[in-house]
Amino acid sequence: MESERIEYKEGWNPESVLHTLCAFANDFHNLGGGYIVIGVEERDGRPVLPPKGIDPDSMDAIQKEILNLGHHALQPNYHPLSTAYEVEGKTVLILWVPGGETRPYRAKVSLAKDAREWAYYIRKQSSTVRARGEDERELLGLAATVPFDDRYNQSASLDDLSPRLIEDFLREVGSDLAQDVGNLPMEALGRQMNIVGGPSEAPFPKNVGLLFFNEAPHRFFPATQIDVVWFPEGAGGDRFEEKVFQGPLARITRDAIDFIQRNYLKETVIKHPDRPEAERFWNFPHAAIEEAVVNAVYHRSYEIREPVEVRITADELVVLSFPGPDRSIRMTDLRAGKAVSRRYRNRRIGEFLKELDLTEGRSTGIPKILRVMKMNGSPAPVFESDKDRTSFVIRLPVHERAVQVHAPEVTPEVTPEVTPEVTPEVRLARALKGEMGRRLLQGALGLKDDEHFRKAYLLPALEQGLIEYTIPEKPTSRLQKYRLTDKGRQALEEWGEAG
Repeated sequence: MESERIEYKEGWNPESVLHTLCAFANDFHNLGGGYIVIGVEERDGRPVLPPKGIDPDSMDAIQKEILNLGHHALQPNYHPLSTAYEVEGKTVLILWVPGGETRPYRAKVSLAKDAREWAYYIRKQSSTVRARGEDERELLGLAATVPFDDRYNQSASLDDLSPRLIEDFLREVGSDLAQDVGNLPMEALGRQMNIVGGPSEAPFPKNVGLLFFNEAPHRFFPATQIDVVWFPEGAGGDRFEEKVFQGPLARITRDAIDFIQRNYLKETVIKHPDRPEAERFWNFPHAAIEEAVVNAVYHRSYEIREPVEVRITADELVVLSFPGPDRSIRMTDLRAGKAVSRRYRNRRIGEFLKELDLTEGRSTGIPKILRVMKMNGSPAPVFESDKDRTSFVIRLPVHERAVQVHAPEVTPEVTPEVTPEVTPEVRLARALKGEMGRRLLQGALGLKDDEHFRKAYLLPALEQGLIEYTIPEKPTSRLQKYRLTDKGRQALEEWGEAG
């Protein structure tokens, strides 16, 4: 289907192609740009096959004209990636137009000889339109802002990209590029996949490349992991078991979901004497968990040093990630399954997850969770975020008549012992040396979000009496510092003996 990311062109029309190039390069909704398919007619949004194709003898001239348009009819200069394919005996030209790094882009309104007017173009649904009014002002506000996952990482090198992981991915998605992995230099391969950027004399991997194609992305982005925590006595109990998943994003996402399915999902079957059909339901439906975990991996910030956490009790399964939904999304709309995001935090991460069929990336995750929970007969899910959108919580209540979940048999995968170090207040107590101010203490923990540090770390440690103010009569003093209490020191000694 023709969509916000795909445009079909029956033939070569330079002015129309120019405006669509400009729109995809502006990537107004951070979807990752798009594709222009030249030589295929569209009818009601669908491609008409067999394609009309374009004359192979004109291919070279067309590609030279595209190069010329990028130099003289687009500001700043922009050049898409192009390749020709044979489809049902006809030649089709594909232009891949990733979101540009120096947006906003504007194009000539007309290619007539004396035309001098320039305009900004964006995609609206499946159409290329001229940006006007509020859309134009918002586009200008995106100037020089490249999403985190699409930035170069100058602390890494091309050697940090794994050819094996890249080849596995390309084979899984059915790309012809897979057979060339062993023959292409990493720079050429990475540029074709748009996971390498920078000038030819100093290429760097992009963050998205390191997240998907490095065996240990947490070395570059601390807390890039998924923690699955089981509380057999409930969230307030003294015992819990934790499994930490680290590695390439696609792998840990699938592994975490599979681990939860194997160990914590139970189906209940109730037979009725008055009818042959048995009643079947799950304590937590797998599809809802999959959507919640993938949503967290897709939309979390990899600049915040907090993992995605899945907390499981007999009563609910909770998925926690940082930060929360964009402020443009109203929580009432989100809870009703009607929220549509105008801009995605990680456009490139979403692009790879879509290719792996892990997400649709069309604001369909929340509606699917609502639908699946209802179909299973479960209570409605709960979606939570604070007013500052520092975090996002998805709560999936257990089915009221489900068989109770018990802790899985201990295997090498599961940590059977209680390790209090993983709780925020314990981490804070361990990091506190002598008397420390808030900024110093927050920095020692590697936390960037002030509000999250205050709510998740500082206040719980104070409430539990593990730490205390150095100026208790003036809690908000700019000279305020914190120190361990006798209770805090005693607790640390006990935990140290336990560890």
